[in-house]
Amino acid sequence: MSEHAAVDQEASNARRGRGASGGAAARRAARSGGGPGTQLTYIKRKINVYEVLDEEGLALIEKNTDTVLEEIGIIFRDDAEALQLWKEAGADVKGERVHFPKGLCRSLLKTAPSVYTQHARNSERSVQIGGNATVFAPVYGPPFVRDLNGVRRYATIEDFQNFVKLAYMAPSIHHSGGTVCEPVDVPVNKRHLDMIYSHIKYSDKPFMGSVTAPERAEDTVAMAKIVFGDDFVENNTVLTSLINANSPMVFDETMLGALKVYSRHNQACIVTPFILAGAMSPVTVAGTLTQVLAEVLAGASFTQLIRPGAPVLFGTFASSISMQSGAPTFGTPEPSLVSYGAAQLARRLGLPFRTGGSLCASKVPDAQAAYESANTLNSTILAGTNFVLHSAGWLEGGLASCYEKFMMDIDQLGMTQKFSEGVDLSENGQAMDAIRQVGPGSHYLGCDHTQANFQTAFYRSNIADNNSYEQWLAEGEKTAPQRANELARRWLESYEAPYLDPSIDEALKDFIAKKKGSMPDAFT
Repeated sequence: MSEHAAVDQEASNARRGRGASGGAAARRAARSGGGPGTQLTYIKRKINVYEVLDEEGLALIEKNTDTVLEEIGIIFRDDAEALQLWKEAGADVKGERVHFPKGLCRSLLKTAPSVYTQHARNSERSVQIGGNATVFAPVYGPPFVRDLNGVRRYATIEDFQNFVKLAYMAPSIHHSGGTVCEPVDVPVNKRHLDMIYSHIKYSDKPFMGSVTAPERAEDTVAMAKIVFGDDFVENNTVLTSLINANSPMVFDETMLGALKVYSRHNQACIVTPFILAGAMSPVTVAGTLTQVLAEVLAGASFTQLIRPGAPVLFGTFASSISMQSGAPTFGTPEPSLVSYGAAQLARRLGLPFRTGGSLCASKVPDAQAAYESANTLNSTILAGTNFVLHSAGWLEGGLASCYEKFMMDIDQLGMTQKFSEGVDLSENGQAMDAIRQVGPGSHYLGCDHTQANFQTAFYRSNIADNNSYEQWLAEGEKTAPQRANELARRWLESYEAPYLDPSIDEALKDFIAKKKGSMPDAFT
């Protein structure tokens, strides 16, 4: 870590006057959705994963994948360097289509780490990616927002900053994410600078980089080096960024360009086939898994051609479609089966795994949104997912970031984190003293064990209303979205930025000003 970053860390700790997981604030966070100023560490899962494929099924999909890679191949579009690297590695390159000898991709991936740390500028917020860890990151990519006045509109940089602030304040969000919404009021060729700066300025959690052009990825790395120092960035991972395959079976020059930048600088890439099954992959779960594995093997192993040892994740984004309209659908059984199966395949490769989130197709934060998001999130955690993008705020099939949905989702993430802790079998967890003290025919409300544990015994929602009907009427008959709306407003009003060393801040602003001044605005 650079000297400036070390000073930043110490000052940030002193300003908060506590650790990220200590004290009364952490105890409150542990029993509820938490609030401003609390923070939970990333999840260390103590529950078993759920598996849908046996050894025979996994071997069959891997065999079919080898056939796809060798006989059908993967296109690396408009990237002469990539094609040359594959030739030198022993692949059969025909035009832009690369055919992979059996075992080549898996052999290359032996240098990829199964677990790595993504460092935050506040070291207490650094996260483990891989192993038994699960990291929640917010929604990524929507061009629209559904704002606190109930208006669906194009997103602005102010919205972007607001979502970064909410993610920073949310105890069960461990990662600031990336494009939490697309700020269309800033020129396309310059907005990445404001977005990265927002993650650094308004949060001290880890964040993602820009992937919309190789030069924007370079800008992200340069800004990270201002924060962390050159040597620290080159020898550690401070960015985990999303690289989508152009399914079926194509990697385009934009994604490849960003992948090469991040891999060369030892920064992590999430290689993710973006699948709408039935349109971009076969309609069957096994067929989709075969294509997903082929695309990930090709893209992930390419990172090791760029820099052996660079972190890379096995990513999956799989949705089904309505066969009547062609619209994407969420929370349905088939994508959950794909997630479970892909997680098993990732573990066999020894790569960290990304999938899932709180996905829905609903246009408003209603029952449909809740059911579809719950179905997706439950399978995400039970699959053993390591990095969860779209954990909070996703609405309308990913077209909109919603403030109210964001607050409702983080409440559910808190519940999921509590569930992931598993069963407490300590002496206190066994509660034998309580059983002896109460005995038959009495109750546990006043016993010593209950009094000692009541503050942390059960998760307490910040959104749900569990009061009587009469009290609910007296308090205004508020729905869950209305309560979420009020909570979001309160959080934004009470937001306080984490400490950022003034010299780092000035260096970032100077870098941004020079970059913006070097090119005219472009909105396409």
